[in-house]
Amino acid sequence: MEENLYGARVDNNSDSPISEFYAGKNLFVTGGTGFLGKVLIEKILRSCPGLGTVYVLTRKKRCQDIHERIHDLLSSKLFDKLRKDQPNFEEKIQPIEGDIILPEFGLSNEDRQLLINDVHIVFHSAATIKFDEHLRTAVELNVLPVRKIIKLCQQFKSLLALVHVSTAYCNCDRPYIEETIYEPHIAPQKLIDALEWMTDDMVESVTPKLLGSHPNTYTFTKQLAEAIYKMEGAGLPVAIIRPSIVGAAWKEPIQGWIDNFNGASGLCIASGKGLLRSMKGDFKAVADLVPVDIPTNIMIVVGWYTAVYKPKESLVYNCTSGAVNPLTWGDFQVGIMDYFKKTPLEGSFRRPYTTFTSNEMLHDYWVFVSHMIPAYLADFGYRLMGKKPRMVRTYNKLHRSMEILSFFTTHSWEWTSGNHDLLRHVLSDADKKTFYFDPRQIHWPTYLEKFCFGAKHYVLNEDMNALPAARAHIKKLRNIRYMFNTCVIVVLWRVLIARSQIAQNVWNLILSLVFKFVRYFKITSTIQKH
Repeated sequence: MEENLYGARVDNNSDSPISEFYAGKNLFVTGGTGFLGKVLIEKILRSCPGLGTVYVLTRKKRCQDIHERIHDLLSSKLFDKLRKDQPNFEEKIQPIEGDIILPEFGLSNEDRQLLINDVHIVFHSAATIKFDEHLRTAVELNVLPVRKIIKLCQQFKSLLALVHVSTAYCNCDRPYIEETIYEPHIAPQKLIDALEWMTDDMVESVTPKLLGSHPNTYTFTKQLAEAIYKMEGAGLPVAIIRPSIVGAAWKEPIQGWIDNFNGASGLCIASGKGLLRSMKGDFKAVADLVPVDIPTNIMIVVGWYTAVYKPKESLVYNCTSGAVNPLTWGDFQVGIMDYFKKTPLEGSFRRPYTTFTSNEMLHDYWVFVSHMIPAYLADFGYRLMGKKPRMVRTYNKLHRSMEILSFFTTHSWEWTSGNHDLLRHVLSDADKKTFYFDPRQIHWPTYLEKFCFGAKHYVLNEDMNALPAARAHIKKLRNIRYMFNTCVIVVLWRVLIARSQIAQNVWNLILSLVFKFVRYFKITSTIQKH
């Protein structure tokens, strides 16, 4: 054992210092039933087999208690690999009943004392990820829980690290974002105090002014949450992870695994279904996508680094890909279109075709022509068949979601990555392979194929055996489109153009050529038969 520059004792001879460190350590995880939280629990259990107990803050649902929820979670396909390696891994998971919106998380005295005595590492990832959440709700779910987790951790007897999951876009009002906690334009406590006496209508009316340059309540409240750590978390071993757009798994535990419609996943599915034809965005803007296993691995590494190296101040880690391995929205669009043309989704509304445009008028035109007109025609058909119309409602919902995303598809940012790079330099060779997080190695065309497959297979639960039927459906949609376009051209020609003698002569010439073409093939086929 040797001491590093920070006075921590490290076993340089160990193949995996990280796995060795986590042996016997107990964790407390909030947001463990969310997308990132699930992958974190699976990876740390599988890569650190000596891990102690993982306490997962879990709230009851109407039809399920916390133990049933955790059992259903651990029974999912996501944990198949871990189940094979460690058949009894569920024994290490202990749900703790609570809710981040309740005072002191709603913990019982017994559970609180258990956490105070046992927990070494805390991963706080619970939050609302709805961009258009009401400001009061966003503060209750993204800001106030930070204060609660700080107060709880201040009581822990053996706390080694508190790792908070923020977002790379919490400072999206800046084009250049460093790994530091920026001062918000509104003091968090002033906002919290104001929300106590303001009605919901009052909050809604002043929200645009409160947001300032922030596009939504999500990025705004995430910035406030970081400020709370800076003001109230002094003395705690805090570290902040800022992932950008979190997408499907790259390598582990299952390539392409994803379980939600959020962000890029919803965009992918809407395009594959043929619903989304035009998206407001810059074709050349960087789509800063990071596979979910990258922030997961960084979280585990940061927990170890914070505990072992004991940095003198809270470090922030930008977890992004655009600076070192940029993927543009144009690349994203081409990648998903190429996949869904070969491997279409079942029951598509139209053939997959999506394009990004930064021209507002052109986008509005295509929304009207390619979205709303087909939606109203489809609903008219549903009514004729005695079915409930749904397409206009679907498109209205889609437009709201895409409008929220448009801020991120029309802008690009530059993030520094000094702390992120530092982590790679202190890892052993074995840990670099196990806890990989270098986005330079991602081959985007291959990753996008896996992403689309994951959306099809894991989110929509579509079986690849049904692919021939899906392709036949797309072919049928193509033929319908050709027939419709032909009819439109004929009607326009006859009504608008064919009033002139020249147009009539051209029309007669085209018809005669078509008849000759058909007659030629009939004669040719007759000769071949004889």
